[in-house]
Amino acid sequence: MAKVLVGMSGGVDSSVAAYLLRQQRHEVVGVSLLLIETRGRVHPRSCCTIEAIEDARETAHYIGIEHFTVEARAEFIDKVIEPFVQGYLKGITPNPCILCNLYIKFPYLLKEADRIGADFIATGHYARVEETPEGYLLKKGIDPHKDQSYFLYVLKKETLARILFPLGGYRKEEVRRIAAQVGLPAFKRPESVEICFVGGSYSRFIAEVVPESRVPGPIVGPEGKIIGRHQGIFNFTIGQRKGLGVAYGEPLYVVNIEPETHTVYLGRRDALYRREVVVEELNWLSTPLERVTAKVRSTMLDRPATLRLQDGSKRVQLLFDEPQWAPAPGQSAVFYNGDVVIGGGIIR
Repeated sequence: MAKVLVGMSGGVDSSVAAYLLRQQRHEVVGVSLLLIETRGRVHPRSCCTIEAIEDARETAHYIGIEHFTVEARAEFIDKVIEPFVQGYLKGITPNPCILCNLYIKFPYLLKEADRIGADFIATGHYARVEETPEGYLLKKGIDPHKDQSYFLYVLKKETLARILFPLGGYRKEEVRRIAAQVGLPAFKRPESVEICFVGGSYSRFIAEVVPESRVPGPIVGPEGKIIGRHQGIFNFTIGQRKGLGVAYGEPLYVVNIEPETHTVYLGRRDALYRREVVVEELNWLSTPLERVTAKVRSTMLDRPATLRLQDGSKRVQLLFDEPQWAPAPGQSAVFYNGDVVIGGGIIR
């Protein structure tokens, strides 16, 4: 039996993770990170709000474990929300969930685990950690529709030995069934929104927090002519089709954003396919290989590719066997060997 600190968001996944560890007779302690001011901007049941923490506390009481809360709003604003906003103002598409895992969630959990003398930390992510003769490996969860290993490539290799993912061997429907059978309070709680602090339109959120970001500029069509105007490049992401504010005889997509001139370029769908992607700010969890599979979006299936290390392994050229649609600067590319996460980095 070990002492395990479980990060509890109030949702069904972290609730079942805590329950399963308790059933395994570990000494389980729940902790919730207070990250978000609701103030009517986000849904009160979004992850890490005061209301969500009350749900987590109720679940902890129900399964008979201790629970406490850690205030982290100031650092969350500095390390996650501010880079998210500034990224869109620079014409890139940052991933706040990955930033949160890197700077907030896992560092805070490890710090609190050390403070209370816990052997392990655990979360409700759908992923796995496996001990091998070569060390600990991060692996995909067995549910291909819920696998969250893409968001976890930023973990430090040396901390994998202290991380538990109780849900990695379960499918989502099994987790919901466990929650229902046990009667966990979180059973009927809806899925968390993707960007927890936005609670709706990300562009409206940015316009509210940075009003001066509404800088107009031209929208250029596939023939190189101006076909419209916009009220800020933060309203657009690479690959976007809806909400472009222009009328055209065929579907158009955002193919480039030029922050220096506040210009948004639109093109046809086939203009967004790329074989080559440059990746920087790398984190390696396993030995780099030449032949891998890779994702450039969390929702895609990983595809065969070649990795070419550059600049002393500080940068890689990722060359897919087949062109992939709309890799966006600021998003992450993650590399796999089968179901093992090799590493990843930021698309430039």
